[in-house]
Amino acid sequence: MTENNRPSRITLADVAQLAGVGSATVDRVINERGNVSDEVRQQVLQAARSLGLRRMLPVSHHRMVRINVILARPELPLIRRMGIEFRRLSERMDHTVVVHRTTIDTESATSVAQALLRTPCDAAVVYAQDHPLIRNAIADLAARGKPVVTMISDLPGSARLAYAGTDHTKAGRSAGYFLTRMAQPGEVIVLCNHLGFQSHADRVRGLSEYLNTQGAGFAVVKIVEGGDDAVRSEARLKDAFRTHPDAVAIYNVGAGNRGVVAAIRAGILLRPPVFIGHELTAFTHQSLRDGLMTMTIDQSPELQAQFAIDVLLNHFNFAGATQLAPPYVSTVPFVLYGPENLPDIALE
Repeated sequence: MTENNRPSRITLADVAQLAGVGSATVDRVINERGNVSDEVRQQVLQAARSLGLRRMLPVSHHRMVRINVILARPELPLIRRMGIEFRRLSERMDHTVVVHRTTIDTESATSVAQALLRTPCDAAVVYAQDHPLIRNAIADLAARGKPVVTMISDLPGSARLAYAGTDHTKAGRSAGYFLTRMAQPGEVIVLCNHLGFQSHADRVRGLSEYLNTQGAGFAVVKIVEGGDDAVRSEARLKDAFRTHPDAVAIYNVGAGNRGVVAAIRAGILLRPPVFIGHELTAFTHQSLRDGLMTMTIDQSPELQAQFAIDVLLNHFNFAGATQLAPPYVSTVPFVLYGPENLPDIALE
Protein backbone atom coordinates (compact mmCIF):
# COMPACT_ATOMS: atom_id res chain seq x y z
CA MET A 1 0.00 0.00 0.00
CA THR A 2 1.15 3.58 -0.62
CA GLU A 3 1.26 6.33 1.98
CA ASN A 4 -2.23 7.33 0.80
CA ASN A 5 -3.51 3.81 1.56
CA ARG A 6 -3.92 3.07 -2.12
CA PRO A 7 -2.60 -0.08 -3.82
CA SER A 8 0.76 0.49 -5.50
CA ARG A 9 -0.75 -0.93 -8.72
CA ILE A 10 -4.37 -0.05 -9.46
CA THR A 11 -6.40 -2.84 -11.07
CA LEU A 12 -9.84 -2.94 -12.62
CA ALA A 13 -10.96 -5.01 -9.63
CA ASP A 14 -9.94 -2.13 -7.31
CA VAL A 15 -12.02 0.29 -9.35
CA ALA A 16 -14.93 -2.16 -9.47
CA GLN A 17 -14.89 -2.59 -5.69
CA LEU A 18 -14.90 1.17 -5.05
CA ALA A 19 -17.58 1.82 -7.68
CA GLY A 20 -19.77 -1.06 -6.51
CA VAL A 21 -19.93 -2.72 -9.93
CA GLY A 22 -18.39 -5.73 -11.64
CA SER A 23 -14.96 -5.79 -13.28
CA ALA A 24 -16.57 -6.39 -16.66
CA THR A 25 -18.53 -3.13 -16.29
CA VAL A 26 -15.34 -1.27 -15.45
CA ASP A 27 -13.66 -2.76 -18.52
CA ARG A 28 -16.54 -1.60 -20.74
CA VAL A 29 -16.31 1.95 -19.34
CA ILE A 30 -12.51 2.28 -19.41
CA ASN A 31 -12.25 0.84 -22.91
CA GLU A 32 -15.41 2.58 -24.17
CA ARG A 33 -17.19 -0.63 -25.23
CA GLY A 34 -20.65 0.85 -24.58
CA ASN A 35 -23.75 -0.78 -23.06
CA VAL A 36 -23.32 1.13 -19.79
CA SER A 37 -25.70 3.79 -18.50
CA ASP A 38 -24.34 7.30 -18.11
CA GLU A 39 -24.93 7.14 -14.35
CA VAL A 40 -22.83 3.98 -13.99
CA ARG A 41 -20.20 5.39 -16.35
CA GLN A 42 -19.83 8.47 -14.16
CA GLN A 43 -19.65 6.27 -11.07
CA VAL A 44 -16.85 4.16 -12.54
CA LEU A 45 -14.87 7.12 -13.84
CA GLN A 46 -15.14 8.87 -10.48
CA ALA A 47 -13.84 5.77 -8.72
CA ALA A 48 -11.00 5.43 -11.23
CA ARG A 49 -10.00 9.06 -10.70
CA SER A 50 -10.12 8.69 -6.92
CA LEU A 51 -7.75 5.72 -7.14
CA GLY A 52 -5.32 7.51 -9.44
CA LEU A 53 -6.29 5.80 -12.69
CA ARG A 54 -6.82 9.09 -14.54
CA ARG A 55 -4.28 8.29 -17.28
CA MET A 56 -6.38 5.32 -18.36
CA LEU A 57 -9.70 7.15 -18.59
CA PRO A 58 -11.57 7.73 -21.86
CA VAL A 59 -10.37 10.86 -23.62
CA SER A 60 -13.78 12.29 -24.45
CA HIS A 61 -17.04 13.14 -22.77
CA HIS A 62 -20.19 12.11 -24.56
CA ARG A 63 -22.97 14.21 -23.09
CA MET A 64 -23.89 17.86 -22.84
CA VAL A 65 -23.62 19.40 -19.38
CA ARG A 66 -25.59 22.48 -18.40
CA ILE A 67 -24.38 24.61 -15.49
CA ASN A 68 -26.67 27.12 -13.79
CA VAL A 69 -24.89 30.09 -12.19
CA ILE A 70 -27.28 31.67 -9.70
CA LEU A 71 -26.56 35.38 -9.17
CA ALA A 72 -28.52 37.14 -6.43
CA ARG A 73 -28.62 40.94 -6.45
CA PRO A 74 -26.74 41.45 -9.73
CA GLU A 75 -26.61 45.22 -9.07
CA LEU A 76 -23.84 44.62 -6.52
CA PRO A 77 -20.38 45.25 -8.06
CA LEU A 78 -18.91 41.84 -7.22
CA ILE A 79 -21.96 39.93 -8.44
CA ARG A 80 -21.96 41.99 -11.64
CA ARG A 81 -18.28 41.13 -12.16
CA MET A 82 -19.03 37.46 -11.53
CA GLY A 83 -21.75 37.56 -14.17
CA ILE A 84 -19.33 39.09 -16.65
CA GLU A 85 -16.66 36.47 -15.94
CA PHE A 86 -19.06 33.55 -16.33
CA ARG A 87 -20.32 35.06 -19.59
CA ARG A 88 -16.75 35.30 -20.87
CA LEU A 89 -16.05 31.73 -19.86
CA SER A 90 -19.22 30.47 -21.53
CA GLU A 91 -18.17 32.11 -24.80
CA ARG A 92 -14.96 30.06 -24.77
CA MET A 93 -16.60 26.76 -23.81
CA ASP A 94 -16.93 23.69 -25.97
CA HIS A 95 -20.45 23.29 -27.38
CA THR A 96 -21.05 20.39 -24.97
CA VAL A 97 -20.88 22.79 -21.98
CA VAL A 98 -23.65 25.34 -21.60
CA VAL A 99 -23.46 27.97 -18.84
CA HIS A 100 -26.81 29.51 -17.87
CA ARG A 101 -27.00 32.59 -15.66
CA THR A 102 -30.04 32.97 -13.40
CA THR A 103 -30.42 36.36 -11.71
CA ILE A 104 -32.70 37.01 -8.76
CA ASP A 105 -33.44 40.33 -7.11
CA THR A 106 -33.02 39.22 -3.51
CA GLU A 107 -30.46 37.18 -1.60
CA SER A 108 -33.05 35.88 0.89
CA ALA A 109 -32.60 32.24 1.82
CA THR A 110 -36.06 31.38 0.49
CA SER A 111 -35.40 32.93 -2.93
CA VAL A 112 -31.96 31.37 -3.35
CA ALA A 113 -33.17 27.94 -2.18
CA GLN A 114 -36.08 28.08 -4.64
CA ALA A 115 -33.72 29.06 -7.46
CA LEU A 116 -31.53 26.06 -6.62
CA LEU A 117 -34.42 23.62 -6.45
CA ARG A 118 -35.92 24.87 -9.72
CA THR A 119 -32.70 24.57 -11.70
CA PRO A 120 -33.22 22.49 -14.85
CA CYS A 121 -29.46 22.10 -15.25
CA ASP A 122 -27.03 19.32 -14.37
CA ALA A 123 -25.10 21.42 -11.84
CA ALA A 124 -25.23 24.77 -10.10
CA VAL A 125 -22.86 27.47 -8.88
CA VAL A 126 -24.21 29.77 -6.17
CA TYR A 127 -23.35 32.54 -3.71
CA ALA A 128 -25.53 32.19 -0.66
CA GLN A 129 -25.76 32.73 3.07
CA ASP A 130 -25.42 29.83 5.47
CA HIS A 131 -29.05 28.92 6.12
CA PRO A 132 -30.94 25.61 6.64
CA LEU A 133 -33.15 26.22 3.58
CA ILE A 134 -30.11 26.58 1.35
CA ARG A 135 -28.32 23.61 2.90
CA ASN A 136 -31.43 21.50 2.35
CA ALA A 137 -31.69 22.63 -1.28
CA ILE A 138 -28.04 21.72 -1.91
CA ALA A 139 -28.58 18.32 -0.29
CA ASP A 140 -31.64 17.77 -2.47
CA LEU A 141 -29.71 18.55 -5.65
CA ALA A 142 -26.78 16.38 -4.57
CA ALA A 143 -29.15 13.48 -3.96
CA ARG A 144 -30.43 13.93 -7.52
CA GLY A 145 -26.90 13.85 -8.93
CA LYS A 146 -26.70 17.60 -9.46
CA PRO A 147 -23.51 18.89 -7.82
CA VAL A 148 -23.38 22.40 -6.38
CA VAL A 149 -20.28 24.59 -6.13
CA THR A 150 -20.43 27.51 -3.71
CA MET A 151 -18.59 30.68 -4.69
CA ILE A 152 -17.54 33.85 -2.82
CA SER A 153 -18.91 32.52 0.48
CA ASP A 154 -18.78 28.87 1.54
CA LEU A 155 -21.21 26.56 3.29
CA PRO A 156 -18.77 24.19 5.02
CA GLY A 157 -20.29 20.92 6.11
CA SER A 158 -23.05 21.11 3.49
CA ALA A 159 -23.45 18.65 0.62
CA ARG A 160 -21.80 21.05 -1.81
CA LEU A 161 -19.18 19.55 -4.15
CA ALA A 162 -16.62 22.32 -3.66
CA TYR A 163 -16.03 25.93 -2.70
CA ALA A 164 -14.58 28.38 -5.23
CA GLY A 165 -13.28 31.41 -3.40
CA THR A 166 -10.68 33.01 -1.19
CA ASP A 167 -9.73 32.47 2.46
CA HIS A 168 -11.82 35.10 4.24
CA THR A 169 -10.26 34.63 7.65
CA LYS A 170 -6.86 35.45 6.15
CA ALA A 171 -8.39 38.49 4.44
CA GLY A 172 -9.70 39.75 7.79
CA ARG A 173 -6.35 39.12 9.47
CA SER A 174 -4.60 40.95 6.63
CA ALA A 175 -6.91 43.91 7.15
CA GLY A 176 -5.97 43.88 10.83
CA TYR A 177 -2.27 43.72 10.03
CA PHE A 178 -2.30 46.74 7.74
CA LEU A 179 -4.82 48.65 9.82
CA THR A 180 -2.58 48.50 12.90
CA ARG A 181 0.32 49.83 10.88
CA MET A 182 -1.53 52.68 9.23
CA ALA A 183 -3.64 54.02 12.10
CA GLN A 184 -2.97 55.15 15.64
CA PRO A 185 -4.34 52.77 18.32
CA GLY A 186 -8.02 53.31 18.96
CA GLU A 187 -11.55 52.24 18.14
CA VAL A 188 -12.39 50.28 14.98
CA ILE A 189 -15.84 50.12 13.34
CA VAL A 190 -16.81 47.20 11.09
CA LEU A 191 -19.49 47.26 8.37
CA CYS A 192 -20.96 44.07 6.92
CA ASN A 193 -24.05 42.83 5.08
CA HIS A 194 -24.99 40.51 7.93
CA LEU A 195 -23.08 37.76 9.68
CA GLY A 196 -25.19 35.00 8.13
CA PHE A 197 -22.75 35.05 5.21
CA GLN A 198 -19.75 32.86 5.98
CA SER A 199 -17.46 35.22 4.09
CA HIS A 200 -18.46 38.22 6.19
CA ALA A 201 -18.40 36.32 9.49
CA ASP A 202 -14.93 34.93 8.73
CA ARG A 203 -13.54 38.34 7.78
CA VAL A 204 -14.86 39.88 10.98
CA ARG A 205 -13.46 36.98 12.99
CA GLY A 206 -10.07 37.24 11.28
CA LEU A 207 -9.86 40.96 12.05
CA SER A 208 -10.94 40.47 15.67
CA GLU A 209 -8.49 37.62 16.20
CA TYR A 210 -5.61 39.71 14.89
CA LEU A 211 -6.49 42.79 16.93
CA ASN A 212 -6.98 40.71 20.09
CA THR A 213 -3.61 39.02 19.80
CA GLN A 214 -1.37 41.49 17.97
CA GLY A 215 -3.20 44.82 17.87
CA ALA A 216 -2.46 46.33 21.27
CA GLY A 217 -4.60 49.44 21.76
CA PHE A 218 -7.02 48.56 18.94
CA ALA A 219 -10.54 47.22 19.52
CA VAL A 220 -13.66 46.57 17.45
CA VAL A 221 -16.29 48.70 19.19
CA LYS A 222 -19.16 48.36 16.74
CA ILE A 223 -20.29 45.93 14.03
CA VAL A 224 -22.80 47.61 11.71
CA GLU A 225 -25.08 45.44 9.55
CA GLY A 226 -25.90 47.49 6.47
CA GLY A 227 -27.33 44.80 4.20
CA ASP A 228 -24.87 45.72 1.42
CA ASP A 229 -27.13 48.73 0.80
CA ALA A 230 -25.38 52.09 0.35
CA VAL A 231 -28.14 54.25 1.86
CA ARG A 232 -28.72 52.03 4.87
CA SER A 233 -24.99 51.59 5.42
CA GLU A 234 -24.42 55.35 5.32
CA ALA A 235 -27.19 56.05 7.84
CA ARG A 236 -26.11 53.34 10.28
CA LEU A 237 -22.45 54.30 10.01
CA LYS A 238 -23.26 57.93 10.77
CA ASP A 239 -25.05 56.76 13.93
CA ALA A 240 -21.99 54.71 14.86
CA PHE A 241 -19.69 57.66 14.18
CA ARG A 242 -21.75 59.89 16.48
CA THR A 243 -21.39 57.31 19.25
CA HIS A 244 -17.68 56.74 18.51
CA PRO A 245 -16.32 60.02 17.10
CA ASP A 246 -12.76 58.99 18.02
CA ALA A 247 -12.82 55.91 15.75
CA VAL A 248 -9.52 55.58 13.91
CA ALA A 249 -10.43 52.95 11.31
CA ILE A 250 -13.29 51.38 9.36
CA TYR A 251 -13.24 47.89 7.87
CA ASN A 252 -16.02 47.17 5.38
CA VAL A 253 -16.21 43.44 4.74
CA GLY A 254 -19.02 43.73 2.18
CA ALA A 255 -20.35 45.81 -0.70
CA GLY A 256 -21.33 49.03 1.07
CA ASN A 257 -18.30 51.09 0.04
CA ARG A 258 -20.39 53.98 -1.30
CA GLY A 259 -22.11 54.24 2.07
CA VAL A 260 -18.77 54.30 3.87
CA VAL A 261 -17.38 57.11 1.72
CA ALA A 262 -20.57 59.14 2.13
CA ALA A 263 -20.44 58.71 5.91
CA ILE A 264 -16.76 59.71 6.05
CA ARG A 265 -17.45 62.80 3.95
CA ALA A 266 -20.10 63.88 6.48
CA GLY A 267 -17.23 64.92 8.75
CA ILE A 268 -18.60 63.38 11.95
CA LEU A 269 -15.35 61.67 12.94
CA LEU A 270 -12.72 63.84 14.62
CA ARG A 271 -10.03 62.78 12.13
CA PRO A 272 -9.96 61.04 8.71
CA PRO A 273 -10.05 57.28 9.37
CA VAL A 274 -8.10 54.46 7.78
CA PHE A 275 -10.65 52.77 5.52
CA ILE A 276 -10.09 49.21 4.31
CA GLY A 277 -12.72 47.58 2.12
CA HIS A 278 -13.23 44.85 -0.43
CA GLU A 279 -13.23 44.55 -4.23
CA LEU A 280 -11.59 46.61 -6.94
CA THR A 281 -14.37 48.40 -8.79
CA ALA A 282 -14.59 51.69 -10.64
CA PHE A 283 -15.81 53.30 -7.39
CA THR A 284 -13.11 51.87 -5.11
CA HIS A 285 -10.50 52.65 -7.77
CA GLN A 286 -11.50 56.33 -7.66
CA SER A 287 -11.84 56.32 -3.86
CA LEU A 288 -8.28 55.05 -3.54
CA ARG A 289 -7.08 57.72 -5.98
CA ASP A 290 -8.90 60.39 -3.96
CA GLY A 291 -7.41 59.26 -0.65
CA LEU A 292 -10.80 58.41 0.87
CA MET A 293 -10.06 54.68 0.85
CA THR A 294 -6.76 53.31 2.14
CA MET A 295 -6.74 49.77 0.75
CA THR A 296 -9.09 47.31 -0.92
CA ILE A 297 -8.92 43.53 -0.84
CA ASP A 298 -10.00 42.06 -4.17
CA GLN A 299 -11.06 38.40 -4.28
CA SER A 300 -10.23 37.66 -7.92
CA PRO A 301 -13.72 36.90 -9.31
CA GLU A 302 -12.32 35.78 -12.65
CA LEU A 303 -10.30 33.05 -10.90
CA GLN A 304 -13.27 32.02 -8.76
CA ALA A 305 -15.42 31.58 -11.86
CA GLN A 306 -12.69 29.60 -13.62
CA PHE A 307 -12.14 27.32 -10.62
CA ALA A 308 -15.88 26.64 -10.26
CA ILE A 309 -16.14 25.61 -13.92
CA ASP A 310 -12.92 23.56 -13.78
CA VAL A 311 -14.24 21.62 -10.76
CA LEU A 312 -17.48 20.76 -12.54
CA LEU A 313 -15.72 19.77 -15.76
CA ASN A 314 -13.45 17.51 -13.77
CA HIS A 315 -16.41 16.07 -11.88
CA PHE A 316 -18.17 15.25 -15.14
CA ASN A 317 -14.98 13.69 -16.57
CA PHE A 318 -14.37 16.08 -19.42
CA ALA A 319 -11.24 15.44 -21.42
CA GLY A 320 -8.44 17.78 -20.42
CA ALA A 321 -10.01 18.68 -17.05
CA THR A 322 -7.47 16.59 -15.14
CA GLN A 323 -5.50 19.32 -13.35
CA LEU A 324 -7.85 18.94 -10.39
CA ALA A 325 -8.93 15.98 -8.31
CA PRO A 326 -11.34 15.53 -5.41
CA PRO A 327 -11.44 16.66 -2.70
CA TYR A 328 -11.38 20.01 -4.46
CA VAL A 329 -9.56 22.71 -2.49
CA SER A 330 -9.74 26.31 -3.67
CA THR A 331 -6.46 28.19 -3.90
CA VAL A 332 -7.93 31.40 -5.35
CA PRO A 333 -5.82 34.30 -4.01
CA PHE A 334 -6.99 37.71 -2.87
CA VAL A 335 -5.09 40.77 -4.09
CA LEU A 336 -4.36 43.91 -2.07
CA TYR A 337 -4.66 47.25 -3.87
CA GLY A 338 -3.64 50.68 -2.66
CA PRO A 339 -3.27 54.01 -4.47
CA GLU A 340 0.17 53.09 -5.81
CA ASN A 341 -0.55 49.74 -7.49
CA LEU A 342 -3.88 50.38 -9.19
CA PRO A 343 -4.24 49.00 -12.72
CA ASP A 344 -4.57 51.56 -15.50
CA ILE A 345 -7.47 49.74 -17.10
CA ALA A 346 -11.15 50.53 -17.29
CA LEU A 347 -13.13 48.56 -14.72
CA GLU A 348 -16.52 47.03 -15.43
